Formats: sequence, structure tokens, C-alpha cells
Amino acid sequence: MATISEITALWEKIQTRLKSLVNDNTFYDSLFGKSFISDITSDTITLIVDSHFAKTLITSKYDNLLRNAVNDVCDTDYKIKVLTKDEFNQKKKTEVEITSKPSSAYFSKTKLNPQLNFDNFVIGDFNREAALASVYVANEPGKFLANPLFIYSNSGLGKTHLLHAIGNKIKANKPDFNILYISASDFIDEYVNYVKGEKEAQSLKDFFSTINILLIDDVQMLADKVETQKMFFTIYNNLVDNNKQIVITSDKQPSELKGMEDRLITRFSKGLTVKIEEPDTNTCVEILKKKVTAAGMDVNKFDENVLRFFADKFSNNVRELEGALHKLLFYITANPENDRITMDVAIDAVSSLAGGKTLVSQINEQKIINTVADYYSLTPSQITGKDRSGQIALARHIAMYLIRYKLDIPLKKIGDAFGGKDHTTVMNAISKVDKGLKTDPQLKDAILHLQNELK
Repeated sequence: MATISEITALWEKIQTRLKSLVNDNTFYDSLFGKSFISDITSDTITLIVDSHFAKTLITSKYDNLLRNAVNDVCDTDYKIKVLTKDEFNQKKKTEVEITSKPSSAYFSKTKLNPQLNFDNFVIGDFNREAALASVYVANEPGKFLANPLFIYSNSGLGKTHLLHAIGNKIKANKPDFNILYISASDFIDEYVNYVKGEKEAQSLKDFFSTINILLIDDVQMLADKVETQKMFFTIYNNLVDNNKQIVITSDKQPSELKGMEDRLITRFSKGLTVKIEEPDTNTCVEILKKKVTAAGMDVNKFDENVLRFFADKFSNNVRELEGALHKLLFYITANPENDRITMDVAIDAVSSLAGGKTLVSQINEQKIINTVADYYSLTPSQITGKDRSGQIALARHIAMYLIRYKLDIPLKKIGDAFGGKDHTTVMNAISKVDKGLKTDPQLKDAILHLQNELK
């Protein structure tokens, strides 16, 4: 647990980040001037603000801004809980009144998120197997074919969403079931408290005997925790032996987990193991469309190339993809006069936000690629791909040429935008266009037309 001085120092850093995003000292002071962090848990920061007005405005309009500032400073996807000073004082009073009462409940702060369900989980080829397995478990919990269900992938690709979706589905079908969603870090914390004797009224093993469904996130966090793994092994066996469903997520498949007991790895492998791959661009576009609709906006107002740009740039991490979209949606909300969300609007949006210069450069690259693609009746992916046929190669060379001379971007960076081509390839392409302009009137006309389009 962080000390008071550590929490204070962290809030000062977050405030500095917030001020740079708000750019209005008077408005900033009215929202955050007298605020402070009262508590930090493994996944939640509790922020105390001066008034109910400040709380309402932050939670309804500036929640994304606050979370972006927190995540930029902490590099952690914290949940933000906002309380007024009156609510905070009442909470402290209540806690004082109950501290003398014995408590036997474990994991009292963990719960399912009702917003994470199968209805808003976008399925593509990259996650289809994991989604189908999750639906099967939600409908048939405890069946030996998928007990445990072990889902693994890189960070930010939807494992946690599936855990909550499974829990919410089972809760709807079987309201009498006792469903527990926890992270491996939560389990470690409760085990430490158990060993220290802080929860003597009830055995940790006895508590888990009441659980029907165990959903445990990021099991790799148990690595090298020998005694904790022993306790988890005992609990795990008791649950499976009694046909209680276990669903586990991890960043690696069981056989690749380091610092984990062999007997645990063996048991993890006995059920059904599924992997979530990185999503393709089309699936990312569909995810974005769902998020736009969920935010109460008309997806038809967005140019397809805007959504495709964000999908291309953040396809390796759905969480980052959503974060980038939230920045764009925040800008649109603050500037409602935009009838259409074009690439130009996207440039304006990210230029005023964190990391804006890099994204502006990337958007401008994409804008040039899209414009050249339209001119030659090609798709952007054809231009950035590997096809070397005449028309496509010419369009690719022209796009490289225009990016180089309009944006003054290093050759290596241009190569990255075209599938990782080396700087020599880019230099040769630009040189071909330069030479062609001296002898080929059609090429010259094409370049002039494209330059006018890009003004």
C-alpha cells in the first residue's frame, strides 16, 4: 500500500499532466484545485473533490481526460472513483463504526462489471475460438471438457472482458450461483492477510468452498510465490473435484509460465486452452464502430478512413485502440460544430492531446496514402502492401515521394508506414519519381493533381 507521501507526490505529477491537458487555470481550479487522492488499491484510485458540481462534471464529461492523465503518469489502467468531501467524511465515519466488528468476508472489493458482456464483445477471426469457448462455459459451467478454461494472449486483447462476460451470463442464468471474479494479485493479497491472521473468523479454504464459479485474471502474477501457489493448488483441486467452474487468463500458455509449480501447469493444461491473437484491421474498425455507437454518437458521421487509420495504428492492443478513440470522442464532444469527422478533424483532435505530434504525423502520412489510393482506384492496403505490379508500384512510389517532400519525414519512418521497407527502397522510389517528373508529362500531371488535393 502506498504511503501518504507517495500518494501526495503521485497526485502532484497527475495534476501537472492535467493542467497541460486542460490549458485553462480557472477551469482547472474549479474542478481539481482542492482535490486529493485518498486511497490507491491494486486497480482503483479514489479522488476526493471539493463539490458535488465538480464530481458531476468530472464523471460525466471529463472522466476520460482524468484517466488519460492518470494512465500517462502511472502507466497503469486504473479505475477512477470520485467522491465529494462530504461523501468521503461519511465513508470514514462508517468505517470507524465497523472496524471493531469481526469480518469473515474475503475479496469484498471485487465484483463483476455489468458493462462487460457478450453483447458488446466484438468477435473476429483473432478471438473467435476464445469467444466460443467462453460462451460454452457460460452456458455449461463445470463441464470437464473446459474446466478449467485457460485463455491467454498479449495484454489488452479482451481476456478480462471475456471473464466478466462469462460471469455476467452465468449470473443471469443461475442467480443462486456464487461467482467470484478476482485477479491473481487479489488472491496474493488475501492470502497474505490470511497468513497474518487478520481474517481468523473464516478459513480461506472454507470461503472458496462456497464458490461456484472462479474467474481469475493474470494468473502469471502467482509466479515464484511458492506458499501462495500451494494454497491456490489446494483450492483449485477442491473446486474442480466438486465440478465448480474455473476460468483463468494469462499472458502466456501454461507450458510457458515461468516460476509456476509443475503440478499447477499440469492442471491448467487439463481443460481447454485457447489463444487470442492480435486483431486484424477490419475487426478493429468494427470494434471502433461499436464503441462510437455505445458513446451515443452517429457512426455514419465518421469517414471510414478515420476509423481505419486508428484501427491500423492500434490493432496490436484493443485497450490502446479504445484509448485513442476516447481522445477523439472527447475532442468531438468539445467541438460539436463538426458535421463530419474527417481526417482533418482527427488531426485537430490529436494535435491538442498527449502524443499529438506523433499522431498528427501519422495521420498526415495516412491522408497522403489514402489520396493517392483514391486517385489510382486502389485501396490503401494495396499501396502499403507487397504487390509490385506496375500501377500499384507507381502509386506506392508517388505516395513515398509526397510524404517525403510534404512532411519532411525520415526515410526509415516512411518505410515503416509501408510495411517496414528499408530506407534504401524508399530512397530509390523517391529518386524514380524525381527522374520521371523530368520526362513524363502524365506523371507530372498526377503529382500536381495530388498536391492540389492535399492542400
